[in-house]
Amino acid sequence: METKRGIFITFEGPDGSGKTTQIRLLENELLSRGERVVLTREPGGTPISEAIRRLLLDPANKEMDAVTEALLYAASRAQHVAEKIRPALEAGAIVLCDRFMDSSIAYQGYGRGLGDDVRVINEFAVQGTLPDITFFMNLPAAAGKRRAEERADLDRLEREGTSFHEAVYEGYLQIARRCADRYVWIDASQSIEEIAARILREYDAYVLARTDDK
Repeated sequence: METKRGIFITFEGPDGSGKTTQIRLLENELLSRGERVVLTREPGGTPISEAIRRLLLDPANKEMDAVTEALLYAASRAQHVAEKIRPALEAGAIVLCDRFMDSSIAYQGYGRGLGDDVRVINEFAVQGTLPDITFFMNLPAAAGKRRAEERADLDRLEREGTSFHEAVYEGYLQIARRCADRYVWIDASQSIEEIAARILREYDAYVLARTDDK
């Protein structure tokens, strides 16, 4: 019998919006239900992609050109999809990914001002592997930056100025409106428990609708 394709869920949002906390809570809940779950992140997720991640996020790499940055993200993503995400989906797993293609469009397309070229190179990189649901952790740029700065180990992009992060946030708003069919807006200013409960309700509703469509 043919294996039913898995579900591809991404978490997006500005730095400091609480994505990592929520993705782990959803993973724990799904594992407790006996689901097969693959948790991963971007940039990264495979040895090659993690090596590229270190290049991208190292604060020492101040000379990195914006186009170089965008192409490295796309290269990391291409390997990630080919080696890990697509095989997991074909095997019927639920893939939870901390950031995906929308992050590049927001950070490099809007934040770096590279425009629609970023979407084009990433569509080539992912070869049709796109999220089924995206949980957008909606938190204004200033609030997210304050949260991120509470950590001591800020990466190269987290160290960018306020205007960059505001452009990224505006990019996310534009993407969320354009991709309303898969985007779920989450008020990231709520408590961890409230956010987790909302995400789980939305996930269950999606699975129910998916089952009814079969």
